[in-house]
Amino acid sequence: MVAAALLGTCSQRPPVLDQVRELGELRVATRSGPTSYYLGVNGPEGPEYELASRFARALGVRAVFRPVASPDAILDAVAEGRAHVGAPGLAMAPAWQGRVAFSVPYETVRLHVVYRRDRPRPARLADLAGVEVQVAAGSAHAAALAEAARAVPGLRIVERGDADTLDLLDDVSAGRIAATVADAHEFALGRNFHPELRVGFDLPGEQQLGWVLPRDDEPFAARVAAHFESLRPELAAIMDRYYGDTERLDYVGARNFIRHVQERLPRLRRHFEEAAAELGEDWRVLAAIGYQESKWDPAAVSPTGVRGVMMLTADTAARMGVSDRENPRESIFGGARYFRTMHRTVPERIPEPDRTWFALAAYNLGYGSLEDGRILTQMHGKDPDSWQDVREHLPLLGQERFYSQVKRGYARGWEAVKFVDNVRNYLDILEWMAPSVAPATQLAAQPASARPAS
Repeated sequence: MVAAALLGTCSQRPPVLDQVRELGELRVATRSGPTSYYLGVNGPEGPEYELASRFARALGVRAVFRPVASPDAILDAVAEGRAHVGAPGLAMAPAWQGRVAFSVPYETVRLHVVYRRDRPRPARLADLAGVEVQVAAGSAHAAALAEAARAVPGLRIVERGDADTLDLLDDVSAGRIAATVADAHEFALGRNFHPELRVGFDLPGEQQLGWVLPRDDEPFAARVAAHFESLRPELAAIMDRYYGDTERLDYVGARNFIRHVQERLPRLRRHFEEAAAELGEDWRVLAAIGYQESKWDPAAVSPTGVRGVMMLTADTAARMGVSDRENPRESIFGGARYFRTMHRTVPERIPEPDRTWFALAAYNLGYGSLEDGRILTQMHGKDPDSWQDVREHLPLLGQERFYSQVKRGYARGWEAVKFVDNVRNYLDILEWMAPSVAPATQLAAQPASARPAS
């Protein structure tokens, strides 16, 4: 939450670095969304959150983030002195230049023309003549498309002020529009829940990602440039953390899983069974979670610092009483306690097996975002107590037109859906390969064939 007192708008402000040091904080105007800043399971996340937080630490102050509704609001906040930097997570549009300054870019990205795979593939702009291409209004995408389209008579460009690029990708996926333009990062995010999207071709040139800065403050701009330069060795890993394919979402072939059941599970099964007996869970549910998280590797560690068999964050481990996340028994008991916490938080009126599927989604996404998904499900006239219905609507938390209507905002809902699907796949195999020796939940007593399909 941003402090109530914002910078004044007097005509002669002190240099930005002096303001930052005097306040003890770096004020950042940003957007709530996947390419910038959002509330994750363990607090704020996002590429711009990470870049700006690191910059604040380098300056010896704290970062204070102010999410606003639009790129224009970011420009206003910086131009009027209410924010020190603007971090929109978008390609810098030429139209913004008169009001503010731009930092040096921290990354360049290609702009893709995106279509649905069951339609004819456009290989060049001329293939879209007579077709309506929709883009976000005032964006760098719109400017680049307009420039490239000068030589293509008959191309109809519609700038949408009511949608961002992820919304437009959803429209392409649903067949409501023929094509749109997305940068490489936006396309990577969109493909997570719209696998039918394809790249037809790239527009000429590249777009630059950077920050919005106050005009006429060269020392501050130089300090930002030095910060981006210092991050260059790590930048690819930071971007991949948010836009790359994550290991946890990979479907492992049945053959590899069965081999790991034979080779890795015996060393850990006793811990899963003991944790299940203590907490009243089915050990195979816990084992399936552990496989999805780490493939039963006690030394596993992710780029974000989660580690161990159950891939616990440091905060979650501390709350669950785990002192050594790489100790297999501690990790499994910690993960089991966290899963039990989620399971008990799900309303008791929800019957099994749906209650377990909800608990798994909350384990991955956080209970608050799961509740947001249930609210969206209800808003669409479906049953918020049905996993089938909620599963259909959780991915909507990745689209601004939907996540702007709920409390916590953007969340990687498609990731939770894949997490639950994967755990269910592993659980199905474990149920016939590994008989239960611990007290089973209602879920274990129900034949797999009786469960609703994913």
